[in-house]
Amino acid sequence: MYYLIVLVLLFVAELFYFRIADKYNIIDKPNERSSHTKVTLRGGGIIFYFGALAYFLTSGFEYSWFILALTLVTFISFIDDIKSTRQITRLLFHFSAIALMFYQWGLFSLSWWWIIIALIACTGIINAYNFMDGINGITGGYSLVILVALAYINEETISFVAEDFIYTVLCSILVFCFFNFRKRAKCFAGDVGSLSIAFIILFLIGKLIIRTGDFSWIVLLSVYGVDSVLTIIHRVMLHENIGLPHRKHLYQLMANELKIPHVVVSSIYMAVQAIVIIGYIYYQEYGLAYLIGCVLILGLIYILFMKRYFYLHKIAADL
Repeated sequence: MYYLIVLVLLFVAELFYFRIADKYNIIDKPNERSSHTKVTLRGGGIIFYFGALAYFLTSGFEYSWFILALTLVTFISFIDDIKSTRQITRLLFHFSAIALMFYQWGLFSLSWWWIIIALIACTGIINAYNFMDGINGITGGYSLVILVALAYINEETISFVAEDFIYTVLCSILVFCFFNFRKRAKCFAGDVGSLSIAFIILFLIGKLIIRTGDFSWIVLLSVYGVDSVLTIIHRVMLHENIGLPHRKHLYQLMANELKIPHVVVSSIYMAVQAIVIIGYIYYQEYGLAYLIGCVLILGLIYILFMKRYFYLHKIAADL
């Protein structure tokens, strides 16, 4: 009954946000780099924050430092969705939020160089998650797979977080997917959505890694990770400014050049990540070896795909 009530309240909150976004013209207009063609409401992913907040308010204010950190990320991301903010301002908010999350993890008891490594890794993961948000269903669907896996691991393998937290956030994912995981999306996640859910998932995976002392749990993000890292390397090889928007991710080529429907592409990413996670859970004793093997296989798939189809992107760019 608790989850049903949360689901209904989040659904109503999303509808209320749509009215605000429509009134104040918080929209995403398509451009030459977009994978969509119609004006769509932006920022629907703010519901992820409300999902986490719902747990915080009903749990006796558990994970207070993390919720404060998530509030900072959500606030600056929502402002950026409305009006572009300075990069230095965004970085200040993000680094402050990551520092608060480190405090929640208890990471400051480690050596300073571990803190630096964790800061770089967390910043990279959050931004990669944001870059991957480009077609209908991919952020919601991919996040759904990871959170379901984390819920299973938390219950069946090792307890590392309050289970109600995961399930409450899952309710917000389901609400968002109802409006976004479709051919004609009612809303996009926006930076506020992709960054907030990235921050939540990073918090959970970080707690799992700290609890087990096993870094190979990062395999939960392997599909996004391989696509993001290899796309950056590819753009560097093409002598491009990696800070500028682009349409060179594998999923973008599938959706834009190969004309595969967005929901199909998103479903493929979900299925591949789900298969990777199931395999990891089954062969968990091999840990790091399994992670390396997955990265190599996914990397090979990426390279072969680009060799076969990247010419279509170059043709489209020349038109």
